[in-house]
Amino acid sequence: MPVALWLLALAVLLPVMVLQERDAPVTTALVLQGVVVMHAGIALTRVLTATSVRLVALGFWVFTYIWFGLTPLAMLATDAYPWGYRAGEETSLTAVAVVELGLLAHGAGTLFAAHRERARTVHTDAHSGRTALASSGMTERLLSRRLAPWRLITVCVLVLALATVLLPGQPGGLMAYFTSRQALGEARGPSGSDGAALSSLRSWSLCVPAFWALLGVLHVPRPAGGGHLLRRIRSLLLPLLVALSVVVNNPISKPRFWAGTVLLTLLFTIPRLNRPRAFRMIGATLVTTVLIVFPYSDYFRYSDREQMTAVASLATQFTTNGDYDAFQQVQTGIDYARDEGFSPRRALGPVLFLVPRSVWPDKPADTGMMLAQYAHCDLLNLSAPLWIESYLWAGPAAVTVVFFLLGAAGRRMDDVRHRLRDRAGTLAVLLVPAFAFYQIIFLRGSLLGIVGPLTLLVTIPLLITVPAARTARLPSPAMPPAPIPLASTPGTGGHS
Repeated sequence: MPVALWLLALAVLLPVMVLQERDAPVTTALVLQGVVVMHAGIALTRVLTATSVRLVALGFWVFTYIWFGLTPLAMLATDAYPWGYRAGEETSLTAVAVVELGLLAHGAGTLFAAHRERARTVHTDAHSGRTALASSGMTERLLSRRLAPWRLITVCVLVLALATVLLPGQPGGLMAYFTSRQALGEARGPSGSDGAALSSLRSWSLCVPAFWALLGVLHVPRPAGGGHLLRRIRSLLLPLLVALSVVVNNPISKPRFWAGTVLLTLLFTIPRLNRPRAFRMIGATLVTTVLIVFPYSDYFRYSDREQMTAVASLATQFTTNGDYDAFQQVQTGIDYARDEGFSPRRALGPVLFLVPRSVWPDKPADTGMMLAQYAHCDLLNLSAPLWIESYLWAGPAAVTVVFFLLGAAGRRMDDVRHRLRDRAGTLAVLLVPAFAFYQIIFLRGSLLGIVGPLTLLVTIPLLITVPAARTARLPSPAMPPAPIPLASTPGTGGHS
């Protein structure tokens, strides 16, 4: 699909469709939001049309384009929002500016990492005249770790044993996983209670390891001299792990974002789907699915499915569906900060999430719940996007630092994954796709609610892998050195 067509669709046609329902005055915030939409649309276009596959950039810009591009455009154009709280014009303008600040900082971090990658990529060996890669950094050493078959098998057995203990003890029994998230939540207890938190922890401590066990078994390399035995063990484990994942990672009982992370990770670890053409097709399908299918995919979220949302336009979905409350939460958070001030101490909550409140009575509350209470919203389980999480720590300075680091880290992971894409069984092939799409949950927040699963997502792979053996990094003199990638423009994460 040519670049011009992507730009036409993302930067013109979709925004025009949203603006067709405008019935509010044109404000400065609405005009600035048009700039945000253009920024996100151009960045997403560059990612989808790049000559290399950049999954972390894809996850970031898909979320940004929809939740902080089109959705605020609809809200500001119609003056309609999912929740009852209403912010003033000044707050709306500040919210748009905070979002754009985060995107600019993310772009600066991406550009910084691209420049460092170009600087470290090659140097010339003075004796042989060959071109060699510079020494690898911590990220590359981490992502070059390879699956260890017997470690993986041990974890698989432990996961299956854990399932036999936790599944029968699940409130509502095994069939609760095929009812609805509402039924599971009611069985666990009131939101925010110790019982609900413990039950949620038990659930994630099974579904994340089950995901990694299945992913590892699908991609485990055959060890020298032990291939036959490994194949037999793999043939026994695979159907059990598939069945377990169907139970604990299905979109009926788990959040749609997590179910999507599992599915997209399984897809993008298939070598054929990591080529630029396949990547563009899947990326286009992802954008279309999130825009059209996602609003109706909460069919299994509630027990009373007769109240299924009727088919509606994009603008109506964005302004009435609580799944798209991210921008409104940023508005609410800015008003909260104006009344209560900033609190750097709040950043300790996600870092020390394992510390119980009985030990730390003043532990910061979940940001989404805190903002819901401030807005007098009956539903407390609201999002708290990373923009407002960081803003509440120390204002625009915190937003700038957080998104600069996020952009630099994302670009670095994409670069390392691209370089190691042909090394089967490495964390570059397995962990980067998982983080790329879990990143959407991370960006939507709140951090205190998602940092536990995120910790499991990035630590379990360390248990089933071993460091790659150090090898000479001088390529064959018969092979020409790889071309140095050009740095992308700020905020794109891809090459033109």
